[in-house]
Amino acid sequence: MGKYSVNKLPSDILKSTAKNVAELRKELNWTQQDLVDKSGVSYGSIKRFERLGKISFESLLKIAEALDRLDEFETLLLPKGEKRLEKLFKSH
Repeated sequence: MGKYSVNKLPSDILKSTAKNVAELRKELNWTQQDLVDKSGVSYGSIKRFERLGKISFESLLKIAEALDRLDEFETLLLPKGEKRLEKLFKSH
């Protein structure tokens, strides 16, 4: 979190996302090399991401796709009106 803030910084969210990716990978009993093979992201990028939380957005999306979580990104930044419509269609 920021030095004088209770709000998380982008770097904090990247680090927690990296931790979540590592945990999801381990739940699937995948090694980092397995994630490399399934995502097409380089070993160095995955290692750096899990350790430091640094990765390109495109590589993060490839990892999300390999982990079957890409659809979560599609709904992440929708305008509020579109989120309500999506919820309406998902509930049926």
